[in-house]
Amino acid sequence: MRDRVQAQVIRYALELVAEDMASTLMRTARSTVIKEVQDLSCALFDREGRVIVQSKHAPMLLAGSSLTMSQAMEHMACQPLQMGDVLIANDPFRGGQHIMDVMMISPVFREGELVGYVGSVAHHSDLGGASPGGVAGGLTEIYAEGLCFPFVRLYIGGEENPDLFAMIENNIRVPHKTLGDIRAQASSCLTGIRRFLEAVDRFGLETIERTADMLIAETEDRLRRGLNKLPDGEFTGEDVVDDDGITEDAIPIRVKIVKKGCDVTVDLTGCADQVRGNINCPLATTLAAVQYGFMIALDKQVTPNQGVFSVVDIKTRKGSIVDPVKPAATAARTNVSLKIQEAVLMALGKMMPGRMMAPSHAQISHVAFVGTDPETGRAFSYNDIFGGGAGARPAKDGRDAQDTHMARFKNTPTEMIEHEYPVRVWSYELLPDSGGAGKFRGALGLARDVEVMTDGVVFSRYGDRQKNVVPGAEGGGHGKPGRFVLNPGREDAPLKSKGVDPLKKGDIVRIETPGGGGFGPVSERSDAALAADLRDGKITEGFIRTEFGEEQLATLKKLGGNTPGIAAG
Repeated sequence: MRDRVQAQVIRYALELVAEDMASTLMRTARSTVIKEVQDLSCALFDREGRVIVQSKHAPMLLAGSSLTMSQAMEHMACQPLQMGDVLIANDPFRGGQHIMDVMMISPVFREGELVGYVGSVAHHSDLGGASPGGVAGGLTEIYAEGLCFPFVRLYIGGEENPDLFAMIENNIRVPHKTLGDIRAQASSCLTGIRRFLEAVDRFGLETIERTADMLIAETEDRLRRGLNKLPDGEFTGEDVVDDDGITEDAIPIRVKIVKKGCDVTVDLTGCADQVRGNINCPLATTLAAVQYGFMIALDKQVTPNQGVFSVVDIKTRKGSIVDPVKPAATAARTNVSLKIQEAVLMALGKMMPGRMMAPSHAQISHVAFVGTDPETGRAFSYNDIFGGGAGARPAKDGRDAQDTHMARFKNTPTEMIEHEYPVRVWSYELLPDSGGAGKFRGALGLARDVEVMTDGVVFSRYGDRQKNVVPGAEGGGHGKPGRFVLNPGREDAPLKSKGVDPLKKGDIVRIETPGGGGFGPVSERSDAALAADLRDGKITEGFIRTEFGEEQLATLKKLGGNTPGIAAG
């Protein structure tokens, strides 16, 4: 018992190191996508490269950091790092996620002895490439997506590698932001080294290594105990991606879970072949999507560490959209990974009836407005990420305007956007009627209207769930699709979900994201819940009429005298 108590004390001390790394990165970064949205993750590794703890940010980056780390360990076996070195990498075909997610790794030495590693992953808003902002749909090769770093030293002995910094600066559009973000990320690693060594001095290296073994074993053991409670058999889940930004063809994502005793295989070989557009999902993100689903289904309280990765066997097919081969484009891979996540959760829902939430919006509407600031004459890149409606839960409505399961990104404050970029935000609101009806309502999507205040702006983006509705669960209704619209109320011109368009001064782009699916039969929704939604503006009378019928609307109107916000009929 004493060892277990001590292990938890050390666990939280090490997690605080990872959190301090993340705080350093956010405090010193230049771009809103890092300092406000918090598209990042930080982790501590033992000397074998195993994940011990990570910061509480984007779960999708955990598996990515692990896979990148395993590739980095092979590289470092031939070219060992020295104290003060910082390794940089973002190759999607060597353990990375996509070009814009850059990982940095630093060794931790104590009295000349290697004791472990620290690492951080962060999304950068400008790494060059064919499309400003790095988020455009429709690109067909990784070579067009930006700078792709092999495992190279960004810092050597604590000093910047001037040749590499010069090359980066010469190939990006917004160097004053990107180089600041790169230095901030390197600083987070240097902070991690210092704080990791403080923990070693406090607890002792032998104790920390013994604790790491215990924490990893405990995570694996708890997840396996959760698996043992599930029934044997084959369970399937399927979702669909709207298109790849090149063709209009829908792309199926198929998951089959096969469980026999303690052996569990997640088979993704039935997914579509890799495509020309840049939605292909590298293996690191595919693994994260599957592992995340099992972790939250089996035991969401476990420490997310190396123990998560050995619980299930994940089968993919090289050359498929979930395990592509070079030179596949991967910038918009999130919208495939989130469909993998949903398909896994659907299959787990069949193993655990009535316990899994309804499908969510399962997309990221990632946009970039790139141009020249007329006041400073400098290039700017306003990157932002929008979630949508979460699925309804088995006993509660969905949570409105949520980010995805695997990202957990934060809202970018309007004040910060308008302070830093030549744009104006005219509205930022929930979308009434966008959540699926049911005993429990799917959550609402959101909308933002952004006006550009200068000419020559390029609007690049990728999104999904704009053609296909978000399904409900257990008889619940579907969520409403999203859309991008140019100049709403004037032109009302629909824009492709994945693409690039020029904008002129005064143009307004409206970004609408999908709502979540409902849970349970519509007939079981209580009058009180409907009345509250109508009162709060989350649904309209038209929605009640369509989803619940005239009789239900008449009933609510009769109750109007006792229900605030509803006029009696």
